[in-house]
Amino acid sequence: MILIVCAVAKELAFLEPQPHVEILVTGVGPVDAAANVSRALATSPYDLVINAGIAGALPGGPAVGDGVVVAEDAVELDLESGEAIPLPDGLRAHDRAASDLTLVDRIAEQGFATVRGITVSRVTSSDATAARLAARGAQVESMEGFAVLRAAEIAGVPAVQVRGISNRAGDRAAGGWDFAAGTDGLARILDALLATAAPR
Repeated sequence: MILIVCAVAKELAFLEPQPHVEILVTGVGPVDAAANVSRALATSPYDLVINAGIAGALPGGPAVGDGVVVAEDAVELDLESGEAIPLPDGLRAHDRAASDLTLVDRIAEQGFATVRGITVSRVTSSDATAARLAARGAQVESMEGFAVLRAAEIAGVPAVQVRGISNRAGDRAAGGWDFAAGTDGLARILDALLATAAPR
């Protein structure tokens, strides 16, 4: 069984019911995403978790309407300077989570771009913030990606994140916000992923 996770139901309105797929709508943001995915994985067995939704493209990232697979997602869990938080006993905060590499490679072979993501708790609305996040190596931003991947990692369930690009992150007036284009890109890559990951 495949669990497809989205923040709001409208992101997956295009998806036809499939017998081997369940949909979980978590609500917006990393806390609700992590909590709801963790609960689902603790109460039912799943073979794969797919985080599917729209995302904003950071400078140098993909175009509005593209479908992309997020190979690695990060969260800003560090000092404001970007240095690691000093923790006792050599501990390090978990600030990165990865999609299943086999599925990333399969989707990339079909012509979809592979990108790095960053999970934010607020939508970027200035060019300065967009540039700062891009300087960290991120190409897209979402509000749930890291949380879903990390929850699946802790549960020991393979996971992959796919996104449709709905806007350019930064100044909202110039962002080219287009929900329909974002979901069109998402539909294309999610269809390809489900064809690849479907039980045989």
